[in-house]
Amino acid sequence: MENVAHEDLTGRARLRRCALELFAERGFEATSTRAVAAAAGLSPALVTRHFGSKQGLRAAVDEEVMGRIGEALAGVESQSGDLMASLGDVSAQLFGADPVLRGYLRQVLLEDSAASADLFARLLRGAQGELERLAAEGGARTDSGAQPWAPFQILCLVLGPLLLERVMQPNLGRPMFAPLVLAQRSAANQQLLQHGLFGGGPDEAGPAG
Repeated sequence: MENVAHEDLTGRARLRRCALELFAERGFEATSTRAVAAAAGLSPALVTRHFGSKQGLRAAVDEEVMGRIGEALAGVESQSGDLMASLGDVSAQLFGADPVLRGYLRQVLLEDSAASADLFARLLRGAQGELERLAAEGGARTDSGAQPWAPFQILCLVLGPLLLERVMQPNLGRPMFAPLVLAQRSAANQQLLQHGLFGGGPDEAGPAG
């Protein structure tokens, strides 16, 4: 996630980076603190000293990942109030250039744990915040009965390719996170959100129970 050699990082940062890489490759449960320390070239005791526990190490990795996502969102100006264009740019900056980050998010979101639910909830709050910002600027509707589902739908569009990358890729002719492919997918998502898949929508109704 950072273009800095392992040996140029502090011990804490090296442990955090190696944990990110191993969690992305193997998953949290299958990765031991000893394996993280070995990858970082440090003593396992330093994991406890810096993070308290394996869970503390994971929390530090999550904070770094969410910080990266938050910084990317904050650094992208919405194009005429177009949320999907902004999220497309964020996806290109983060996921397109960083297979480790993609792998980490995929592992966490699919593991069915309290940590994965918490991470999704944080992403959901971020999407909801962007929608509220756009609504305040007049760039998003707020009167639709389907509006409570909007942040979920946006996350499905953004995270779906990440979660399904391994089965989607064999059906595409180009790498699905290449810049041009990301731009095309973002444009298709914008079209879908603005005009609907079939050029029209059902009568407004509340979310299903």
